[in-house]
Amino acid sequence: MPSVIGIDLGGTKIAAARYDVATWHAQATEYLGTQAGKPFELVVETILSVIEKLKMKDTEAIGIGVPGLIERPSGVILTLPNIPGAENFPLQYRIAKDSFLSTIVENDSSCFAFAEALRGSGKGHDVVVGLTMGTGVGGGIVIKGKLFHGSHGFAAEFGHMLLKPGEPPYDTADRRGDIEQFLSGTAMGKRCTAAKSPEDYLQGKTCAPLHPHVVEEVAWTCANLIHCIDPSV
Repeated sequence: MPSVIGIDLGGTKIAAARYDVATWHAQATEYLGTQAGKPFELVVETILSVIEKLKMKDTEAIGIGVPGLIERPSGVILTLPNIPGAENFPLQYRIAKDSFLSTIVENDSSCFAFAEALRGSGKGHDVVVGLTMGTGVGGGIVIKGKLFHGSHGFAAEFGHMLLKPGEPPYDTADRRGDIEQFLSGTAMGKRCTAAKSPEDYLQGKTCAPLHPHVVEEVAWTCANLIHCIDPSV
C-alpha cells in the first residue's frame, strides 16, 4: 500500500513518521535535533536526511508542519519565530526538488486541527477549532473538511488575541496582555520558575498556585473562540 511521510518541525526537535495511507498506522518514526541555532540550510539538510531514512519505494508524498507563517500555495516560509534565518526560504519547493516527492508545507497548529477534524475528536463535524499550547500558542480552523486560512493566510493565530490588555502575568516591558503571554510554555515558565517539566504547570504541588489561573484563562480563551466562531467542537 502507498505511504506518506509527515514531519513536525519544531524549535528543538524534528519528529517524523511514515504512515500507511489505508490505515494511517505509523510504519516508522525518526527524531532528530533541529539545530535551530545554526544556518537554516543545515535545518533543511536535517529534514532531508530524515526523509531519506523514512522513504520507501511506495512513498508518495510529504507533509511538513512548521511553527510559523507561510505563503500559500508556494510553501515559502515568511517567519519562524523560534528558528532564525528561515525568512523567505522556499521550503516546499526545495524538499520536493531534492526528495522527488510531492510536498506540502503548512502551519503546524493548522496541521493539528486538520488531523483532529479528519481522524480525531472532530471527525464528522462541520466546524472544528483546534487550540495548541506549546512554546507559543496557536490554532487552526477547519470548515467542512477544509482548512480556513483567512484572506491573507494568517487566520487562527489565537495566541495574539488579547486576554488581559495591559496586564501580563509577570514583569515585562511588553504590556500587550495577549493569550500567548499567559498560556504559552514560555510564559508559564516565567509564571512558575520552580517548574521542572511542563506537567508542573497543570498538576502536582510545584506550581499549585498557578493551576486555577491556567484553567480559568484556558476557559476564557475557549469561550471567546466559541462566541466568535461557533464551532461544532
